[in-house]
Amino acid sequence: MKKQLHKTIFILILSLCLSVISFAQEKFDSVGNKPEKPIKIFDNLKISGYIQTQFQYGEKDAILSVGADNENTNKSFNRIGIRRGRIKFSYEEKIVTAVFQIDLTEKGIGFRDVYINIKDPWLNLISLRTGIFDRPFGYEISYSSSRRESPERSTVFQTLFPQERDLGTMLILQAPKNSVLDLLKLEAGLFAGNGIKQETDNKMDFIGHLFAEKKINNNFLLGGGISYYNGSVYQGTDKVYRMEGISFIPEDTLNTFGKFAKRQYFGIDLRFDVKSILGTTHLKGEYLFGQQPGNANDSKSPNSSTLPEYDTYIRNFNGWYIMFIQDIGKLPVSLVLKYDVFDPNIKISGNEAGLHNTSPADLARNTLGIGLLWNITKNIRLQTYYEFNKNEISENIPDYESNRKDNVFTLRLQYKFN
Repeated sequence: MKKQLHKTIFILILSLCLSVISFAQEKFDSVGNKPEKPIKIFDNLKISGYIQTQFQYGEKDAILSVGADNENTNKSFNRIGIRRGRIKFSYEEKIVTAVFQIDLTEKGIGFRDVYINIKDPWLNLISLRTGIFDRPFGYEISYSSSRRESPERSTVFQTLFPQERDLGTMLILQAPKNSVLDLLKLEAGLFAGNGIKQETDNKMDFIGHLFAEKKINNNFLLGGGISYYNGSVYQGTDKVYRMEGISFIPEDTLNTFGKFAKRQYFGIDLRFDVKSILGTTHLKGEYLFGQQPGNANDSKSPNSSTLPEYDTYIRNFNGWYIMFIQDIGKLPVSLVLKYDVFDPNIKISGNEAGLHNTSPADLARNTLGIGLLWNITKNIRLQTYYEFNKNEISENIPDYESNRKDNVFTLRLQYKFN
């Protein structure tokens, strides 16, 4: 089924390319003279993208973002692969923009963005977006992977927002440039809550993000925002567990099968840039907290084309990251430091995990990342990055009696085109 889908997508892309070529050829006469009228499709169509090739080395317990899992869990291992191969088609005509983005790697072809954006033609204040696109929560989700200073997003975002995108409809309110209120931006919408997979239930989740950014002068920029997520997760059995003290206790409520557990997040994001004789200093961070329904062994958000069939475990979580980027003078080189933390269950810690229905899914983890960015040209970037991963330790959980060996080194070469 997957091979057939990939074949169909390839045929569609090939057909589009052939149609564009055919259209262009028809606009030229037999002796190759340029047409009298411009070819409008090329005026309105923008093609952009980027390719990230990378080598990764991981300790024996590491999970790498390219290649297969470790074939020998007693030894360290390495992999090479295409982390992202993105191509984006954006067609704009008057107040409407259509966007289609795919990802091509050795693992196959996948969709990323497929949406329509409509601007209001009167006040130039409101936009409506519908389709598959980034969830409007916080700063890091919508910050492009081609620009991000760390190879991957923070653990808290990878857990709560797998694949970053969702299927939904969103309103965007932002005053025109040079307006007194152009520093404010509000994004709010209803989403399926299931990643980029197909809709599976009758519930929609609300996501909203209010953000303000102001360039104080040529040397200082300040930005910050607040986010809110109000949604639900389908309960696939009659058993729902909640924390009481340090234990997961099943609810007494009957007939929970087919009902919905509340999914609620709050977020705060801040960032600022300062220019000095040392170069530009960038500092940014986010803090998230809330309630997450998961299962016994995982706290990850839904990302499946089928309804869950597992018991529901409801956890209170928090997570945050802070990132420091220092440009080295006027050189095209930047130093990167990042520290991120995710605690999926703030009710327990240490040796309390592994008892009373708890599991490795309740252990906190943190990552210290150190990296270097070299912008070789405007379009080519080389990135080196080393992650020191540390997990919470519990004597009651096998393989977690000590810190796991899962540090990761990444060497990435990126080419970006537009």
